[in-house]
Amino acid sequence: MQMLDIAIIMGYLVLVIVIGFWISRRASQNLDTYFLGGKSVHWSLLGISNATSMNDLSGTMWLVFVVFVYGMKGLWMPWVWVTFNQVFYMVYLSIWIRRSNVLTGAEWISTRFGNGIGGNLCHISVVFFAFISVIGFLSYSFQGVGKFAAVFLPWDWSPHMYAIILMSITTLYVILGGMYSVVLTDIVQFIIMTITSVVIGAIAIMRISPEMLRAAVPEGWLNLWFGWRLNLDWSAVIPSVNSQIARDGYELFTIFIGMVLFKGILVSMAGPGPNYDMQRVLAARDAKSAALMSGVVNFAILPRWIMTPAIAIIALVFFRPQLLAMGSNIDFEQILPYVIAEFLPVGLIGLFIAGLLAAFMSTFDSTVNAGAAYLVNDIYKKYFRPQAPEKRYIAISYGVSIALVALGIGFGLMSSSIHRITEWLVFGLYGGYTAPNVLKWHWWRLNAFGYFGGMIGGVVAALFLPLLFPSLSAVNSFPLILAIGTLASISISLATPPDPEEVLISFYKSVRPWGFWQPIHVKAVAQDPNFVNDSCFRRDMVNVGVGIIWQLALRLIPVYLVLRLFGNLAAWLVVALLTSWFLKTNWYDRLQKD
Repeated sequence: MQMLDIAIIMGYLVLVIVIGFWISRRASQNLDTYFLGGKSVHWSLLGISNATSMNDLSGTMWLVFVVFVYGMKGLWMPWVWVTFNQVFYMVYLSIWIRRSNVLTGAEWISTRFGNGIGGNLCHISVVFFAFISVIGFLSYSFQGVGKFAAVFLPWDWSPHMYAIILMSITTLYVILGGMYSVVLTDIVQFIIMTITSVVIGAIAIMRISPEMLRAAVPEGWLNLWFGWRLNLDWSAVIPSVNSQIARDGYELFTIFIGMVLFKGILVSMAGPGPNYDMQRVLAARDAKSAALMSGVVNFAILPRWIMTPAIAIIALVFFRPQLLAMGSNIDFEQILPYVIAEFLPVGLIGLFIAGLLAAFMSTFDSTVNAGAAYLVNDIYKKYFRPQAPEKRYIAISYGVSIALVALGIGFGLMSSSIHRITEWLVFGLYGGYTAPNVLKWHWWRLNAFGYFGGMIGGVVAALFLPLLFPSLSAVNSFPLILAIGTLASISISLATPPDPEEVLISFYKSVRPWGFWQPIHVKAVAQDPNFVNDSCFRRDMVNVGVGIIWQLALRLIPVYLVLRLFGNLAAWLVVALLTSWFLKTNWYDRLQKD
């Protein structure tokens, strides 16, 4: 890198720290302003911030890999992360959650199960899950940013040293500015990422014709659809890629996508985990704003779908000789350095690397902010110092944020694989979370003890199954972990008394969920003859189904533009317009009316 590139990167790092100091006084008024921005941030900015937080560095590196290896079929693979959950949140779940008007997901759980012994156990189980998941995501970030920085930054330091320095800088502005700092820096990061994505996309469009691309990929690479098997043979192009596909174990692609879809629907119906996604919903001004915020996420994530295919096809066309020379040990992490070094001019290199650092920081800062909220509000304030001054809570938040980062670094040092952490998070840990959290919305008889048993049983299974059965893949472990959580939730609930009637009626009347609530509905109407549950399962599920197609169309449009496949682009543009019209009439207009 030239001095201009280094200056741009350093300038960006200084800017985010300055933002933290500048916003610190406003953010430190109380816990509500620190963790939720005083519920005053506009829904569009919250949506952009939430999308930017999802645009993490490790995930970007992984997406470049899956598009390179699997082509258009690789666009189904982000469903591993349940990317279509934002459609569920947009249609109905964000509205249900925001009606609670609380600070964290653990505090929200008290509106469902009360504050008795069982309710407190539920509360603690959610905090426990939040703590485990935050540490997992921080260790995931540690691995990703260290490997990235060691390749791209000009100083001869180890990956771990780079990761510790960058995580420390990010932690500084997070603890100073809280949610305000997170949102404001996320907007800056979104602008940088959008600029860099458009630039690299334009380079790919100008340099690579459809004919050049077809000559560089195997038959079927450009085909979005698939049969029972993957049927993608790299033998005539880069033979060793076939070995990578075999190691991934995705040859029976229909079974893999079926499992991912099954998991994704259940995890989406469970609602957001106790992380930054939940915090953005609770930070919205009202229920309508929360739904619109989740809708914006589906648009704000689109720059990633310009950059990712652009990097992949540049490498396919121009980096092929180097990849062939690697033989059977292809290092896919060399793709990004090659594209940056060969195709970006001075100045844009610095901006591009700053954008990728921004992708790391946006996920990291949101995770730290959400994790600290649970430990301070739901443990320290609730059980130790409920009447402490607000300044003390803010001071404790600083210390908790630093401690979380230190633990994330510690666990990151113990793991050498981004892929292993990713699989454990999305299949193992969330397998334990899913069952009790689907039931809590839709079955009145799930009580506090059943929820607690399902959460603890599922999370313990996720922690120990890999130790007991090392050969069991993370993908195949999900149904087993789900079954353990479901069995524990239902059996314990039926073996113990229902939750207090007044708690169930209050929850039902405020949230108005659909599902198996008839006994509570009857009692709610008996109390208030004017009460009407306006939620509609059939309408919501139709909107979700159309919304998933709409989301897919939005992501395919920039991909086909970069690939210069204008016929496919036109077809999916029509799909996007039709589904947008349907959602406007069947979701947005109804949202406005309500």
